Amino acid sequence: MNFPPVSPSRVTPGKPSAAARALLDPRWRARYLLLAPHRLGFFLAMAVLVSSGAWWALVQLDRVSAAVALPYAVAPSLAHGAVMTFGFLPLFFSGFLFTAGPKWLGVQPLAARQVLVPLLLQAIGWTLWLIAVHLHGLTALAGLLLVWIGLAWVTGLFWGLIRRSQAEDQLHARAIGVACVVGCLSLAGLALNLLLGFPAVARACLLTGLWGFVLVVFVTVAHRMIPFFTSSAMPFIAAWRPFWVLWLMLAAAAFEATAVWVELAGPLPGGAATLWLLARGIFEMAAGAVLLWLALVWGLVQSLKNRLLAMLHIGFLWFGLALLLGGSAQLLGWLQGAPVLALGALHALTMGCLASLMFAMVTRVSCGHSGRALVADRLVWSLFWLLQAATLLRLAAAAQAALALWLLLPAALLWAGVMAVWGLRQAGWYGRLRVDGRPG
Repeated sequence: MNFPPVSPSRVTPGKPSAAARALLDPRWRARYLLLAPHRLGFFLAMAVLVSSGAWWALVQLDRVSAAVALPYAVAPSLAHGAVMTFGFLPLFFSGFLFTAGPKWLGVQPLAARQVLVPLLLQAIGWTLWLIAVHLHGLTALAGLLLVWIGLAWVTGLFWGLIRRSQAEDQLHARAIGVACVVGCLSLAGLALNLLLGFPAVARACLLTGLWGFVLVVFVTVAHRMIPFFTSSAMPFIAAWRPFWVLWLMLAAAAFEATAVWVELAGPLPGGAATLWLLARGIFEMAAGAVLLWLALVWGLVQSLKNRLLAMLHIGFLWFGLALLLGGSAQLLGWLQGAPVLALGALHALTMGCLASLMFAMVTRVSCGHSGRALVADRLVWSLFWLLQAATLLRLAAAAQAALALWLLLPAALLWAGVMAVWGLRQAGWYGRLRVDGRPG
């Protein structure tokens, strides 16, 4: 029997193929985290995500039980907001942007070792922050300084990719680059105002980072990727992403970031407060309605046949719902003379939209770049719906002040459990070779 010749370019004498190495070495090894930027970024992000979730659940337990008795050098709400905004999400961003960004821009990608130090600085800084917020304020700020150095370093590296690019379409990358600069400024403002003892201004900087940095990155990536993912999985749906849609989402983010500073000193004087509540409520209701329409146009209903795709679309749906809830709160406040339910709208955005999109996008990238099928298996699908349940519990806590403490604890425990199971599973992939034997 005659066999076809083996190409010498595909086999090196004495060395097993990549597929054979994957079979021969199924163990988890730290050095494999440096095979690709997404491995390193996602692994460190999971470490911060799981630890911060467990920490916040412990804080909620402390609030309902005298058995824990935690000391606080930094207000727990500010500590929580800081790590949830600037903690694991920028690490996920780094893993994604240094994987997809070079493809968008048509430039040579960076090696994982080139982002190792700035990403480690962020992970170490947040570990120090979570410990020191209970012990020593200046030590906690030292942790924020490490995080800021790492975030600024990563921002500079990403702008380096943009400057080297000759691609015609750089809008998405540049929007993200500007958002990263906003994130650096916001984090610096948070740390500085904590040092000076201005917690209200520190909180404003925190919310500016949420709207002007985190949300901008998410909606920019969503505008570029959700139509592409949908048309790839469902060819009968055309990829439709006009740039006015992106500008609308960026305008909504900019408006909300501006509103933070307009309301910094409290309600506006006289009739201006009433006009502001009315104007903000109308804007948020209108923007939310357009985003709900966009979710339908992008294939929300059709995506329900594909679990992984449905997770992306449901996450985006929460963006419109968050703005509608926020607009309703403003209009209700206009009728009553003061804003209400602000925390509900905020957590509809953070837990409903951003966490769901994070869960879906990271799962998809992790599956694809580990050589696995692009599917949400039963475990991932179940965890996703538990995340939705945690979100609803948090919204109920915002609406029911009398039961808030008792609703916050199960919401925090559910969040911590979901992220721990998901994070530990995904982290196990990043330190192993791809199951299909391919590099990366």
